Amino acid sequence: MLNQSNTFPWIAGFAVLAALVNGIGVYSIVRYRSWAEKSKTYLMCFAAGVLISTPLMLALPQALNKNSYAGFAAAAGFLFMVFSNNFIRHHTKKDSLAFSIVMAEGIGIHSLVDGVIYVVTFSVSILTGFLSAIGLVVHEFAEGVITYLIFMDAGVGKRKAIWYALFISSFTTPIGACIAYPFMGSLSQDGLGLMLGFMAGVMIYISASHLLPEATEEGKGHSILAFLGGVGLALFIVLSKVIQ
Repeated sequence: MLNQSNTFPWIAGFAVLAALVNGIGVYSIVRYRSWAEKSKTYLMCFAAGVLISTPLMLALPQALNKNSYAGFAAAAGFLFMVFSNNFIRHHTKKDSLAFSIVMAEGIGIHSLVDGVIYVVTFSVSILTGFLSAIGLVVHEFAEGVITYLIFMDAGVGKRKAIWYALFISSFTTPIGACIAYPFMGSLSQDGLGLMLGFMAGVMIYISASHLLPEATEEGKGHSILAFLGGVGLALFIVLSKVIQ
């Protein structure tokens, strides 16, 4: 492990950059709503490609390498989202609202853990952290756009949708980094493996059960290309992790 004082500027810088890029995504969708409506399906397919490929190719294998029980944590993350979705649907009686809450729940967990990942990877080495952070930051713009859109589709007011999107998908990344940083010295590999496994299960559920079906319902042409673009980004993240 590196000296934590040497890694703090990198961790803080990339956590803030991720939040800014996400915020730019929210601003863009508010400012250019007509563009966003036309691009929504493609953005959701792109995000689905990222969120289903990243855990399968990167997060889950790494989690299993650190803890052989990480697969159980992944199943727990998946089941947690399944039961959360059913609970919310039962009590809200509104599919669109349930979809938005479940999406927000999953994106919030994902963004929070992004901040933790910055802390962990930069503590391994500056190069590993830098390459990982670049891959994570790239998808933040689309995540900000999509988070805002799902709240608007659920009937949330424009101003509330902006603040909800910023808090859930933008602010949570630096919050996650701030929470994890003080405990970095005592974080066990077994614990990290379980956490990464849980996150992988959450991301797989969001993509396979919500994002991709919601996006493909409209049947827009070239949506498969957008999905493959997301898979390509995930592949870039994986390759950037192994090229050191």
